[in-house]
Amino acid sequence: MISNSPNNTMSKFGHPDTVIGETEHWTVQLRPEQVTLGSLVLISREPVGAFGDVSPEGFANLKLVINKIEGILREMVHYQKINYLMLMMVDNDVHFHVIPRYNGFREFHGMTVSDAGWPGPPQLGQAVTPDEVTASKLVDELRRRWS
Repeated sequence: MISNSPNNTMSKFGHPDTVIGETEHWTVQLRPEQVTLGSLVLISREPVGAFGDVSPEGFANLKLVINKIEGILREMVHYQKINYLMLMMVDNDVHFHVIPRYNGFREFHGMTVSDAGWPGPPQLGQAVTPDEVTASKLVDELRRRWS
């Protein structure tokens, strides 16, 4: 049973203010720390703590959500690769950190974000935290593209 209330992970990542788009099974939110421009969090709305416990409907819906994410980020960020990190060491709800990868840097409203780990693993500790105004503009732009 999917709850209409945000789970702990959704709340931790700023739901509803950071929501880019939602489906019945998944929510896509802006990652507060931008490892690369367009870093997102893809969170299951099902009450599950293990990936294998996602429902068949949730898995089917995941493909549609991933296609939407990749289309938006390809157009906006022009990534060269994309990483989906399922870390789940602190936040127990099933979720992925979505990190678009590129050689160099990208700019958005005066914020510059490099891919510090390119071409190796993403450097999560070298993320840029946008100010409130820039984060809001980034959410608005991603929401516009989601629609």
